[in-house]
Amino acid sequence: MKIAIAQMNCMVGDIAGNVAKIIDNAKQAKAQGATLLVTPELSLCGYPPEDLLLRADFLQACDIALNKLSAALSGITVIVGHPQRLDDKCFNAASVLQDGKVFATYHKHALPNYSVFDEKRYFTPGSKALVFMHCGIKLGVLICADVWEPKPALLAKEAGAQMLVALNASPFHMEKQSTRLDILRQRVFETQLPIIYTNMVGGQDELVFDGGSFVLNAGGKLTHQLPAFESALEIVEFTGVHPKHTTIAPHLSIEASVYHALKLGLQDYVHKNRFPGVVLGLSGGVDSALTLAIAVDALGAENVHAVLMSSEFTANMSVDDAIEMANLLGVRYSLIPISTLFESFRSALSNEFAGMPFDTTEENLQARIRGTLLMALSNKFGSIVVTTGNKSEMAVGYCTLYGDMAGGFALLKDVPKTLVYKLCHYRNSLSKAIPQRIITRPPSAELRANQVDQDSLPPYDVLDGIIEAYVEDDLSSKDIVEMGYAVTDVNRVITLIDRNEYKRRQSPVGVRITHKGFGKDRRHPITVKLDFDIHLN
Repeated sequence: MKIAIAQMNCMVGDIAGNVAKIIDNAKQAKAQGATLLVTPELSLCGYPPEDLLLRADFLQACDIALNKLSAALSGITVIVGHPQRLDDKCFNAASVLQDGKVFATYHKHALPNYSVFDEKRYFTPGSKALVFMHCGIKLGVLICADVWEPKPALLAKEAGAQMLVALNASPFHMEKQSTRLDILRQRVFETQLPIIYTNMVGGQDELVFDGGSFVLNAGGKLTHQLPAFESALEIVEFTGVHPKHTTIAPHLSIEASVYHALKLGLQDYVHKNRFPGVVLGLSGGVDSALTLAIAVDALGAENVHAVLMSSEFTANMSVDDAIEMANLLGVRYSLIPISTLFESFRSALSNEFAGMPFDTTEENLQARIRGTLLMALSNKFGSIVVTTGNKSEMAVGYCTLYGDMAGGFALLKDVPKTLVYKLCHYRNSLSKAIPQRIITRPPSAELRANQVDQDSLPPYDVLDGIIEAYVEDDLSSKDIVEMGYAVTDVNRVITLIDRNEYKRRQSPVGVRITHKGFGKDRRHPITVKLDFDIHLN
């Protein structure tokens, strides 16, 4: 028996395009001797379709496409993920297409309603197992979150399953693949059944699906693993229910996996939304350098435009390093000094600001001038502005509304500053892309004389540790202090994080790479008084 895994890059709403991909994979799989093709969760419509699922015309289009797909298939059975409306209820479904018709349909049991998921908003849970015979083997069908808890897999075994097949749209975050393998091994040990895990690949707004589909035998041993972050079709050969061993794609380091996630997320956001390219501000600093390197790797140098906007506070080495990097990567760059524009704004405001000192107002004004120039280039040529701020800055508000936050995609939005440096070293390990001085210089916004980031922020290793504990792990200030951080640093950082929620709510979408990013993951009120010290009489 040969079963094909289709690790597909599906686009939300492109039903016709997704159907064409499924048919193409089915033809290739059949040509290689496979009798069954497994596609990802909701492969027919893409994942997550969100409020499209509330539209009757969307669900009707999916129903029509499912029937057309089944009629177009010949000589191979296909398991396809799709939404299904029945009696005013909507289900996250997987159908077995066989002999030109829909042979059987399974409804997902476990509907995740945490992290980036809100499936209970749209779907009704199923409760029955689906087991069907294929080549003399009884296969049990599961969908994504069904394998994250014991009951659905055990129900399939009770219904006679000899092997489990799971359709997934499991988004990436750091160390996610290791977690998947651990969870799936638990299901294997509980059921004593081998399992085929098929995962989606591709970028969808802030989510990146990393693929990495795999097969575990009945002993929990990994026998197949597809490459991460790329579309693939893998033929898995079985003797009975025992998968034959084949090449296993190498495990990626944290830096490699994050870099690939950022690259794929940007690539798909630009291409799927039909932008001709990107434009970004290149400052000579580490964040814009990493952003430029990823953009070139994702889109090609010919589709990237770097803009150097120096001011009176910009060091000569910043301009030199930025130009060196642009030349290293073969990127077109423009020099647009902002000193004259800055003075014009200051002159226009001179009466209003008379007798007042230079402060963050003037610093932010420079950022807003740069943001205006980048947006003008975007409007004129159609390229999307990619902002360069990182998670550490976004957390504490070390960013300017309508300035460095102005743009359409915030590539490093979920990347802490300490990880930015690691990613720079990783990229340079592949080939020289980022001048060493950019990495080793003390970071500075260069918005006033002799400025460095640590003038107003704790060291980044301290800052990132507190942010991770408070934002990602939801720890209290007391808990964080007990981890060894200074009380003054903890209180200051937490105050900044809470105070700047209004800024983050207005920031562009960006790739999620941690288990809790600023976006779908964290839904924090803007208007709030955080006072948990309740005294009861």
